[in-house]
Amino acid sequence: MRLNEVTYNESVPVDGYGPGFFRLGGELHDAPVAVLPTGVTAWGGFEDAAPFAEAGEAIDFLLVGTGAEIAHIPAAFRGALEAAGIGVEIMATPQACRTYNVLLGEGRRVGVALIGV
Repeated sequence: MRLNEVTYNESVPVDGYGPGFFRLGGELHDAPVAVLPTGVTAWGGFEDAAPFAEAGEAIDFLLVGTGAEIAHIPAAFRGALEAAGIGVEIMATPQACRTYNVLLGEGRRVGVALIGV
């Protein structure tokens, strides 16, 4: 079997997570957090679609990690993202982290909004 090292270019991968925190590109960040091609930033939760709408030119879709289990997101949050031309995929946070890293490794234009676990 041949193994290849994954490269993420300028993007920041999710290295790990735990109760109330994420390790992103080797640095610890408190939850909730927005991870975009432009960098990592604190996120105000579902009332705050601005960081993602502003990154609409840099991402094609956004993965939303809703916590330990999958949950619905507010219609206003989804509507703001879709109005900015961003597709939205909802999943539990652990799955969102893994999916995000796989898509980064494929060179996809993706962001992730992480509530916590």
